[in-house]
Amino acid sequence: MTHSYRCPVRWGDMDAQGHVNNAAFVDYLQEARVDFLHAGPPVMRELLDSGVIVAGHQVEYLAPVVYTGRPLTIDLWLEAVGGSRFKIGYEIRDGAEVAVRARTTATPFDLTNNALRRLTAAEREYLTAHLEPAEPLRPVDSTKIKFDGSGRLHRVRVRWSDLDSYGHVNNVRYYDYVQEARVEFVADLIGGDDGGQWVVVRQDLDYLKPVDFAIEPYLVETVVTKIGTRSVSLAAELRDDAGTRYATARTVLVGDRPITEDWRAFFERRSGRVIVP
Repeated sequence: MTHSYRCPVRWGDMDAQGHVNNAAFVDYLQEARVDFLHAGPPVMRELLDSGVIVAGHQVEYLAPVVYTGRPLTIDLWLEAVGGSRFKIGYEIRDGAEVAVRARTTATPFDLTNNALRRLTAAEREYLTAHLEPAEPLRPVDSTKIKFDGSGRLHRVRVRWSDLDSYGHVNNVRYYDYVQEARVEFVADLIGGDDGGQWVVVRQDLDYLKPVDFAIEPYLVETVVTKIGTRSVSLAAELRDDAGTRYATARTVLVGDRPITEDWRAFFERRSGRVIVP
């Protein structure tokens, strides 16, 4: 059973390239997910109120979306339901065109006891009723990287408005933090030259630990994991100065022109240290 949601697009969701920003789509996924839970029986609204933690996102960007004033259509279903985790699948359409395919892994959380918990029988029943087969997402580079400070380092500050109703930084904002670091990384590459346009075609993020509001900034380290003819794969880690890891991300960028030898040399100098299995 598929749940459909009509998601409005705001003018402020546009980025400097005139398209909906990649991070805004993660916000749309959240809107659809909340609508799905609210549309269910009271036990599902109680699940949302008591605590649902996002453990990971996988987002595949297929086509740009521009502001037209019309809402996007988001179809949502369950791809897997386990004892304490469930995976939601999405397809975002702009008219008839599929713009985004995505997956979210989530788990119920007991906010009172500050601990993960298992799904109840009633929760599992509702979620299982929405199980649907779906086309798998394309695999991304999974090279294991050691983040040791040799990558491109960027400081990010948490805004008070970044916090959600659970009192932690909302899962969507992590995409903003990784984006801030990536923009600075690309700015280093381009310098004063015309570096063309780079678009995100895939971005996955694993959430390791909730981020709290703090006056001191957090740190994002970005490294290169794979270089193609006109694409580059990046890995990023969000942590604090004490070394506590909060999230890791994988991003695939595609440029509007082939990678030059100078750019390739730049990427190679910023390649991460590989962990040998």
